[in-house]
Amino acid sequence: MIPHLSERAIILAPRGRDAAIAASILNEAGLRSAVCTSLGELVGEIEKGAGFALLTEEGMRSANLQPLAKWLEAQPEWSDFPFVLLTQKGGGIERNPAAKRFLDMLGNVTFLERPFHPTTLVSLAQSALRGRKRQYDARARLEELHRGADKYRSLFESIDAGFCLIDMVFDDAGTPVDYVFIEANPAFERQTGLHDAVGKSMRALVPGHEQHWFDIYGRVASTGQSTRFEEHAEALGDIWYDVYAFKAGDPSANQVAVLFNDVSQRRRIEQALRESEERLRALNETLEERVDERTRALELTQEALRQSQKLESMGQLTGGVAHDFNNLLTPIVGSLDLLQRRGFGGDRERRLIEGAVQSAERARTLVQRLLAFARRQPLQATAIDIGKLVHNLTDLIASTCGPRIRLEIDIAEDLPPARADANQIEMALLNLTVNARDAMPDGGTLTISATHDEFAADRDGLRAGSYVHLSVADTGTGMDDDTIAKAIEPFFTTKGVGQGTGLGLSMVHGLAAQLGGGLAIESALGQGTAIHLWLPMTESAPDQVAAIAEIELSRVDRGTAMVVDDEDLVRASTAHMLSELGYRVIEAESAEEALLLLESAGEVELLVTDHLMPGITGIDLAARVRTQRPDMHVLVVSGYAEGKGISPDTPRLTKPFKQSDLARSLAQL
Repeated sequence: MIPHLSERAIILAPRGRDAAIAASILNEAGLRSAVCTSLGELVGEIEKGAGFALLTEEGMRSANLQPLAKWLEAQPEWSDFPFVLLTQKGGGIERNPAAKRFLDMLGNVTFLERPFHPTTLVSLAQSALRGRKRQYDARARLEELHRGADKYRSLFESIDAGFCLIDMVFDDAGTPVDYVFIEANPAFERQTGLHDAVGKSMRALVPGHEQHWFDIYGRVASTGQSTRFEEHAEALGDIWYDVYAFKAGDPSANQVAVLFNDVSQRRRIEQALRESEERLRALNETLEERVDERTRALELTQEALRQSQKLESMGQLTGGVAHDFNNLLTPIVGSLDLLQRRGFGGDRERRLIEGAVQSAERARTLVQRLLAFARRQPLQATAIDIGKLVHNLTDLIASTCGPRIRLEIDIAEDLPPARADANQIEMALLNLTVNARDAMPDGGTLTISATHDEFAADRDGLRAGSYVHLSVADTGTGMDDDTIAKAIEPFFTTKGVGQGTGLGLSMVHGLAAQLGGGLAIESALGQGTAIHLWLPMTESAPDQVAAIAEIELSRVDRGTAMVVDDEDLVRASTAHMLSELGYRVIEAESAEEALLLLESAGEVELLVTDHLMPGITGIDLAARVRTQRPDMHVLVVSGYAEGKGISPDTPRLTKPFKQSDLARSLAQL
């Protein structure tokens, strides 16, 4: 609707001079008007924008009213368009059945008998315009409400806290017995492990769910009083939740909104604190030594809580920085790789490119360590034989340590397989080996051992269960307590400038935590250091890793590929690599644009998409494409993988990558 037309009068008076007279009166009063010669023309002018319409009874009686009736029926919810109908003298609604019919049809209509005084017409026109202005205000408020709803949906989808809207079910006695999920955000699935819950009842999803949950939500639905509490959900996997529940929707309905967070980690730490405090209270006041010992244990537990919170905050920041840095590195690594493959420039230029490639590779390694510390590195966790892995690395470890260090390997017999990422465990072992070597400048003994540990209860941050215990011990200089406390912090190092990044132990610690295990440091000055790594045991048979054949990078016609990435440089670099591999490339900067292009792009054999993008994510795009084109190959590219919505069988490629990495991933599709 055109703004300057929204307050004009549309006049339909096809007989006599009524139209000219009415337009003249309105114009003299400062009101805009437009005269129509037919009802169809009037409807067209109203659609362009109008404040009200002035009609004559005889013009309505002889016209086809269908177009006007259709337009009135299609009015939006905020609109009740006003009409002024000129009738003959004595033709009011009380004495004129036709006028009654027009009232039923038009709805918001005012009758004005002719002849009329100009002041009366102007007054009716201004009243109609005021009413229309209120309708425009209502439209603006509705639009604002819609915008607010969109903001709510965005918040609903992105918050870390779990959220669901439930409809309580009561039996005939008024006892809450179940509830049905109406809405649930992505964080709900992450924190409960319940998938596709909307439309299903809790009893159907988790038959053994405890009754106290139904009682609490039932009271909220019945009384309307909100509540904040912490409660245990054993049926969901022995999890503690911090919950805020409040009544939602129609007061007569039994709907409850629930906002919650998994606080199991904090509860375990608090429980450890309470147990320490209880032991302290039980001590005899005369046993000062025992009191001091328990006090130290309490302080260590509190420090562990502070350290856990500190590392979590640093991990979130580091992971975000590393993810963005991967986006910056991807076009750099890709472009340098293409220049190398094309033999760009002379000897001097090729040496410069080689130096840049080596620096980019070091940067990539640094980012991988940052992601490991942040617990956001993409892992391929499988069942691995730790003993075989250690034996396969023996020669490399021995050459790394040098002849002055004796290497001892002690692997327990019948060691069960561990659930871990073989490549990352190898990197962790080499990092620990280098640290041990540097701690023994005059030589010594390096012992790598692996045993099977069983914990009946939670211990030092480890959940109860079965673990493969891998340790790396040296007879070097050792560490004092202050150094041990800081050893797993990122960028902390005792080595000289340029001799270490300070990410080795933090990377190993992050890896262990991400795999569901743990790390502990045992050391004393002059007595060496032992790093203990616990990896969760698995019943699966160890995987046999097959060598990946070298990928031929010859340029042959491979069809059409679509590259989707919101980062321009990453998208352009990937497109160049695919073009070099023989693909015709279509680029899209968002999943929405990709879906539009796919409708008209014809045959597309390959989709390469970024994972995390504004709007529709790469995973959602892949799901839609597989529905529409099940024969299309899909490869998801990510700076790190958090597992949100990603199926384990989804092919993935980690940023940054070279053309050979891309080709190898494509060959495995």
